Amino acid sequence: MKTTPFKFIAALALGFTLINCGTPNVQRVSENTVTDLSGRWNETDSRLTAEEITAEMMDHSWYSTFASENGSKKPVIIVGIITNKSHEHIASETFSKDIEKAIINSGRMKLVQGADKREEIRAERADQQNFSSQSTMKKFGLENGADFMLQGTINSIVDQAGKEKTIYYQVDLELTNIQTNDKVWIGDKKIKKYLGNKKM
Repeated sequence: MKTTPFKFIAALALGFTLINCGTPNVQRVSENTVTDLSGRWNETDSRLTAEEITAEMMDHSWYSTFASENGSKKPVIIVGIITNKSHEHIASETFSKDIEKAIINSGRMKLVQGADKREEIRAERADQQNFSSQSTMKKFGLENGADFMLQGTINSIVDQAGKEKTIYYQVDLELTNIQTNDKVWIGDKKIKKYLGNKKM
């Protein structure tokens, strides 16, 4: 049984239509553009929370106390583990990087590498002892020791009735004096999102 040219063309046109319907409309936008499509934690939440909570940390009395006791020396911070305890997958490493960026950009604190990255750097330093010239070889025992460690958690609460839902996120951070084990600052950032048809 032969297919008529008309049927063939119609089938071909239908195939192209189905392909085009499945192609998403992709647009490039600025990384600072606020996009909240699903209501879940996103890159805007991560960046703004990191910037705001870091600014709050530096405005606390622990910073002025450190400055009065140490003159022009900047406090050295290490970002420890930030644990995701929320109901959804959150890339806590991305949030940690946003905090590290905010600390560096502030110009008021120094930041040192975490444990996993330190081992890689130390391996490179050890390699230099055997293969680098005396004038360029980096020495052991000259690392900056951190004065404070920043740790925290990300929690969430979901409340849903029918098609309406609210998602509440709370980020809690703690800054601890490594020498004395004293907690010198506790800060938090809260985000609440409504998903539904009502205007809030």
